[in-house]
Amino acid sequence: MKKIIWLLTFILIANFAGAQELDVTFKKANSLYKNGEYKKAAELYEEIITSKKVSSELYHNLANCYYKLNEVGPSIFYYEKALLIDPLNEDAKNNLVFAKRLALDRIEELPKSVLQKFNSNYISKISYNNWAKITVFLSFLAAFLFISYYFSSSPTRKRLFFTTSVLSTLLLVISLAISYHQYNKSANTIEAIIFSSEVSVKNEPTKNGDEVFVIHEGAKVRVLDEVDDWQKIRLADGKIGWLKSNDIKILSLF
Repeated sequence: MKKIIWLLTFILIANFAGAQELDVTFKKANSLYKNGEYKKAAELYEEIITSKKVSSELYHNLANCYYKLNEVGPSIFYYEKALLIDPLNEDAKNNLVFAKRLALDRIEELPKSVLQKFNSNYISKISYNNWAKITVFLSFLAAFLFISYYFSSSPTRKRLFFTTSVLSTLLLVISLAISYHQYNKSANTIEAIIFSSEVSVKNEPTKNGDEVFVIHEGAKVRVLDEVDDWQKIRLADGKIGWLKSNDIKILSLF
């Protein structure tokens, strides 16, 4: 038993020391950024990322470094990663707009339906994790209101609790459906950023394939398929083609 206690104590101390060290590194990187030493700051931010202790703020600060260094692909990539963690990060949203202006390609999105616009402008602003939290809250609320209805003796209160419990149950079902949809969308949608300065996109996954279009650093694409070291991608305007895997970097939390 004593060995287990000592082991747990050692793990806690090690984790605390590691967190303290990362915090010192983060502050040092911030200081370097303020002093205009963007490359050194970026190296320290990257060092923190290797520890898997990531945050929206960390990715945002790293993106700022690359933006200052005029590195289009990495700056857009890390602003996008900051928004993956926190879709409501306004600083990352605003800076991403400026970073995209450095990219050569101007890709027009295909027209969206009213439902698609509503989804992208409102529903997708909240991550599936937060929708799941809303669902849990609504489940407790619905249960509380139903119990209040069941034990209430006043007819007026019974009507009130019954109506609100039904309403909260409907909202619960809706939030559960949205949470499930958002999770499936996140799990099945793979996006990436072009990192090569210029890429010749082919009509098939071979070196001798015909060129269908050219795309440049910083463009965002959706990955549809993979064959050996080739990736099938689609642009926001609907164009589809194949490019080498090392021309892109997949957007993920880590």
